[in-house]
Amino acid sequence: MSTSGGTALRPRLLGRATVNAVVAVFVGYTLLPVLWLVLAAAKDRDALFSSDLLSPGGFSFARNLRDLFAMDGGLYGRWYANSLLYAVLGAAVGSLVSVACGYAFDKYRFRHKEKLFGLVLAAVMVPQTVLALPLYLMASEAGLVNTFWAVFVPVLFNPFGVYLGRIFSRGYVPDEVLEAARVDGAGELTAYARVALRMLGPGLVTVFLFQLTAIWNNFFLPMVMLSDQDLYPVSLGLYAWNSAASVSPEYYPVVIMGSLLAVLPLVAAFVLLQRFWRSGLTAGAVK
Repeated sequence: MSTSGGTALRPRLLGRATVNAVVAVFVGYTLLPVLWLVLAAAKDRDALFSSDLLSPGGFSFARNLRDLFAMDGGLYGRWYANSLLYAVLGAAVGSLVSVACGYAFDKYRFRHKEKLFGLVLAAVMVPQTVLALPLYLMASEAGLVNTFWAVFVPVLFNPFGVYLGRIFSRGYVPDEVLEAARVDGAGELTAYARVALRMLGPGLVTVFLFQLTAIWNNFFLPMVMLSDQDLYPVSLGLYAWNSAASVSPEYYPVVIMGSLLAVLPLVAAFVLLQRFWRSGLTAGAVK
C-alpha cells in the first residue's frame, strides 16, 4: 500500500515542481526589466554607458533624483502633476460614466438597445491610435488643441468600461433590490445612487484601475494634441528627454530615474485597491 501510494504521489510532486519552475521562469522574466530599472536608476552616467550595473561603484541615486527635479527648470514635477490630474481625475469621472452606461444597458429597456451595445463592443476593437486624427480635427474645430481639455475629454469615454459596467451590474445588482427600492418610493436616480452604486463598488474600482492604467500610459493622443511642454504628461515628457539624450547625454540618468518614479503610482493604486478589484474580477462568475 505504501509503495503504490508513494508511486502515485511521485508524478504529482513532479508535476507540481514543473509548474512551479515554469511560473518562476515567467515571474523572473516579468520582473527582470523592473530590476534593471531599479539598478540603472541608482547609477551615474559613466556606469550606465559601461553597462556596469551590478558593481558597488557608481552609486548616484540621490544625485539622479535631485537632477531629475532640477532639469529644465523642474519640468518633471509639472509633468508628474499633469499625469496625476489626467489619470486620477479622468479615471474617476470616466469610471462613473462607464458604470452608469453599463447599468443603463443592463437594467433598462429602450429601442435598439442591443444594436447600440453592439456598437459599443465594436468600438472596443478600434485601436486608439486610429481615433487620434479624428479627435485632433474635432478639437481643432472646437479650438481645444494644445489645451488640457484636448487630452482630458477623450479619455472620459471608454467602450470597454461600458462593457464591464454592464457585466458588473448584472452580477452585483439584483433586480429584486431595485424593485424594493422603487416600492419604497425611490426614484430611478435615487435607486441608482443610493442602492445600485454601492453594490457596484468593486466593479467601479476595477474599471477605475483599467482607466487609470490606460490614461497614465497614454502617449499618442498627447503627442498629437499638445505642443506646450508645460501640458505634457510624464510619458510624453520622458520621450522628449530621451530624444534629446542622443545630443545631450546628461539626460540619460534622469530619464531612467523618471521612468522608475512613473511606475510608482500604478503600483500604489493596485496595492491599495487590490481587495476591491480582485473581487470585481469575479463578477458574474458565480450565479
